[in-house]
Amino acid sequence: MEKKQDSYYFDTFIDCAGYAVEAVRILRKCVDDYDPEVLAETVEEIHVAEHAADMKKHDLMNVLVKAFITPIEREDIILMSQCLDEVVDKLEDVVLRLYCDNIRTIRPEMVEAVDVIERCCTSMLEMVQDFKGFRHSKTLKERIISINTMEEEADRIFISNMRRLHTTETDPVQIIVWRDIYRYLEQCADACEHVADACEKILMSNT
Repeated sequence: MEKKQDSYYFDTFIDCAGYAVEAVRILRKCVDDYDPEVLAETVEEIHVAEHAADMKKHDLMNVLVKAFITPIEREDIILMSQCLDEVVDKLEDVVLRLYCDNIRTIRPEMVEAVDVIERCCTSMLEMVQDFKGFRHSKTLKERIISINTMEEEADRIFISNMRRLHTTETDPVQIIVWRDIYRYLEQCADACEHVADACEKILMSNT
């Protein structure tokens, strides 16, 4: 019974990372087949994934508050669940920004940023799956480093996109709007890195 309870926490982490992958695929489809007339439906679709991730987190907290023994420190379980929830929230924020600002066309450089974020989320899911056996994993550290590297790539793209925006765009409204969108995109990569950092913290504390 204890082993089953231990597995519950790690399986829930995997489920939450899976919702992030689902959310980034919704964002990917939105950008690839951009149609402002269906953005409202896309907002609803990604909100379903975000709400499901929220419910998973709440369920985990309900189990945690009644648990006598946990496989890792309670604070670490809370940290992981919060970091994973942040990823889905940030992905939803990007779609909401497109919708609220009534973006009619996608700037081509946004696609490159979404590419990195999609890879980041996919790698994050693989890392969280590996995290379930973190005491014996031979690949978890490499997965953590990989996500950190992708976050640095996202930073470089963010800087490049901001520079291009401010040197080529003359409409001040477009500058303000797209500056916010680029920031939201960069925060998605940051959120993935926060999950990797949480994994590393737990790994260092328990091995």
